[in-house]
Amino acid sequence: MHTLNDLHLTPVATCSPFLRIENVSKIYPTPNGPYPVLQGVDLTVNEGEFVCLIGHSGCGKTTLLNMVAGFSQPTTGAVYLQDQPIAKPGPDRMMVFQNYSLLPWKTAYENVDLAVKAVNPNMSAGQRRSIVHEHLNMVGLTEAADKRPGQLSGGMKQRVAIARALAIRPQVLILDEPFGALDAITKEELQEELLTIWRDHQVTVLMITHDIDEALFLADRLVMMTNGPAAQIGEVLDIPFPRPRNRARILEDPNYYDLRNHVLDFLYRRFAHSED
Repeated sequence: MHTLNDLHLTPVATCSPFLRIENVSKIYPTPNGPYPVLQGVDLTVNEGEFVCLIGHSGCGKTTLLNMVAGFSQPTTGAVYLQDQPIAKPGPDRMMVFQNYSLLPWKTAYENVDLAVKAVNPNMSAGQRRSIVHEHLNMVGLTEAADKRPGQLSGGMKQRVAIARALAIRPQVLILDEPFGALDAITKEELQEELLTIWRDHQVTVLMITHDIDEALFLADRLVMMTNGPAAQIGEVLDIPFPRPRNRARILEDPNYYDLRNHVLDFLYRRFAHSED
């Protein structure tokens, strides 16, 4: 029987940090005074690593990733990518949202092409066409290239969003609960596709999830957030399953249930969410 001493609980990764979040706090002004969403968050992420964040609603997960994306700035502290402070959005970091964020009047092809053209305005139409088709093919949407979002299922829309993000060759792919609105079968299919894309492109991934099983299947490390206000990183859990991963084999691993129960204990006993 494995014990929690075997689960490799570590504060953060320590070698060759690619992305650094240093002493980050985020405070919003309100009519009742300052409201601290995050306080004193420190995390390092290595290049090519797949990191998931989990925690109750209101713990600042999206706020933290918005600062990595450059959509907002820390109140204190800083976020660095390859030792350069992140001050604004850029093509080296692309975010995929739960609600797809596709332009409804454009086809799947046009949604992806728009991003490629914005980042590479001097690229020829032929080069862009090749990149767009490559990435639509990667997510299995070659035959849906001329369909608009209203003609696509939720899973297909999310595939377009992932293709669009990867088509500009980002260094960091940021995923804000991308599969939360999908049915269980589609979710599992996209999880498998995401791992294949991540392995082939060697992109660094930061992903928010509320699904413990999803995190244990996808991540190298699972960052567990304490409750807000003034949320912090409570623990960082190393996920020991070898890659490439097989879902059935992981479910048969005794470590799986030790890890799952540990995360459940963290979320629902040690940091149970209060509605008061």
